[in-house]
Amino acid sequence: MADASLARLLLEAFRALEREIEQGLRDRGIGELRPSQAAALLLVDRSGGTRLTELAQRGQVTRQAMMQLVDQLQGLGCVRRTADPSDARAKIVRLTAKGLRHRAEARRAMAAVEVRAKRQLGDRRYEALRAFLAQLSAPEE
Repeated sequence: MADASLARLLLEAFRALEREIEQGLRDRGIGELRPSQAAALLLVDRSGGTRLTELAQRGQVTRQAMMQLVDQLQGLGCVRRTADPSDARAKIVRLTAKGLRHRAEARRAMAAVEVRAKRQLGDRRYEALRAFLAQLSAPEE
């Protein structure tokens, strides 16, 4: 991989982290969740729930993509949709009891990956990597 493009290296690193998160979810007894679903659970406000449009913004995905994730999470019994009292056209996505448990375990699985990466790289290189990635993903001015 010495001659791989930066894009390829980033993609492979992303895939490795996804696999590690997936294994962490399985180890915590929630192998039914994919990493993208686990990440979506973390976007839902614990108390009161969150509108779909807000979830899409938080996740930096389209409304349609977030709707698919919410549909999947609802199918797994992790979320439910309720009417928004302030707008009859909108729905609020709320965590179920199962969703709250899965959310907590998903947070732990993702945090474990961060801890491992920080330990492997060391504090300075880890923070430098995060800063570099943030800089790469920021829009050019």
